[in-house]
Amino acid sequence: MSASKTTTDHDTIRKWAESRDGHPARVKGASNGGLLRIDFGKPEERLEEISWEDFFRIFDENKLAFLFQDRTAEGKVSRFFKFIDRD
Repeated sequence: MSASKTTTDHDTIRKWAESRDGHPARVKGASNGGLLRIDFGKPEERLEEISWEDFFRIFDENKLAFLFQDRTAEGKVSRFFKFIDRD
């Protein structure tokens, strides 16, 4: 089983995403600034790309933390992540 980590550090999140060809995005038309996502590869139609500045503003305003996995149980690079409450 592969261990997950949790962080609120902006640099860690950005480096993790960019090392997997991810970019910041949010769900189009979502209320309260948007539901955050990290979009990998070809952009999904229901998402709109946003700047890292906007991404982290929404991230901090909503008091989120980033739960992520570096590697799968098989040792491959993982793209698993989710946003959780900081509390």
